[in-house]
Amino acid sequence: MSWYITGSGGVASVGSGVGPLFDSLCAGRTGLAPLRGFDAEPFRARHAYEIDNRPEPGRDVPHRATDALVEAITEAAREAGLDDLTDVPILVGTGLRELRSLELWWRDGVPFAPRDLHFGTALRDRLGAVTTYTFSNACSASLYALAMGSDMLALDAADTVIVAGVDVLTESMHGLLERVHATPPDRVRPFDRNRTGVLMGDGAAAVVLRREPGDRPKGRLRAVSVNCDAYHVTAPDPKGIASAMRSSHDLAGVKPEDVDLVLLHGTGTLLNDEAEAVAMADVYGDHADGPLMTAIKSMTGHTSGASGLMNLVVGLESLRTGVVPPVVGLDDPVDEAADFRFVLGEPATGDLSVAQVNAFGFGGINAVAIVEAVR
Repeated sequence: MSWYITGSGGVASVGSGVGPLFDSLCAGRTGLAPLRGFDAEPFRARHAYEIDNRPEPGRDVPHRATDALVEAITEAAREAGLDDLTDVPILVGTGLRELRSLELWWRDGVPFAPRDLHFGTALRDRLGAVTTYTFSNACSASLYALAMGSDMLALDAADTVIVAGVDVLTESMHGLLERVHATPPDRVRPFDRNRTGVLMGDGAAAVVLRREPGDRPKGRLRAVSVNCDAYHVTAPDPKGIASAMRSSHDLAGVKPEDVDLVLLHGTGTLLNDEAEAVAMADVYGDHADGPLMTAIKSMTGHTSGASGLMNLVVGLESLRTGVVPPVVGLDDPVDEAADFRFVLGEPATGDLSVAQVNAFGFGGINAVAIVEAVR
């Protein structure tokens, strides 16, 4: 079974709205900037990829994750022509929910109500949504939500669903990630031999998934494959990743040689990039140099639970326009990815029909989606 994507929305450090966001990525613009929401002095890594929407630099405010989520869903619903969300289930993938708001409440006494921990509160109050679900599956959360949304359509539990993902920078997560690296990361450089680690980014993305194509479908979801290999708490397993890729191909009815574009997970961490490259080489074999490959975290940072759906939204635009954003900061690819057709320097152009979207998370939580253009 496959479903139509009839609307999309997105916001990240490089742009608000799918159009501006995609244009920035194609131009190679990065959202990297000095830390804006909290004091940088205690940290070695003093940059991140934040949405620049705070009232004043250095003073953070609560509800930023919720605000970004509502913005992305509103854009997707509007494009799909959905004026009333009362009967539309909304599935949200996230890694941290409103953890930043809790940090501000606990340490600084910033007002924050327990009811606002659940995104459903704002989705009901602001958008009239009645049925909402939240999935916290680390960095693959939004593609897990996509899989659940697809299942709801397959089981006749709904005719239309909205799937979204969101995460924003938190002080605790920024500190944890910078301390696991011997050298503090200064930017995200996916698959580069000299990469030093990952930096987080703010982001939210959303799509409307429907049985019928409507007037102007953005694309078609062919399949989503998910698994949990439970190999290690943080270290990825190429075998588990490869298994998720093969499953997605089988479910979608495609072969590696059918795939024109791969939106890589590409976090720039010391373990993940090589594991992903090994899995890609294993699955694609002699066709590993076939599809164009890009890694947008080089410009958005790691948007955590939103990252899978952010990749998917960008992939849909690439299928629609025939333009693929480049990977920024990739100068010397690791040996495992030496034969890949990375898009470097300038955006690539071509006739693109099928794209693969990767998302992998802590604990071996793997998700891979296959989408295709609708001509």
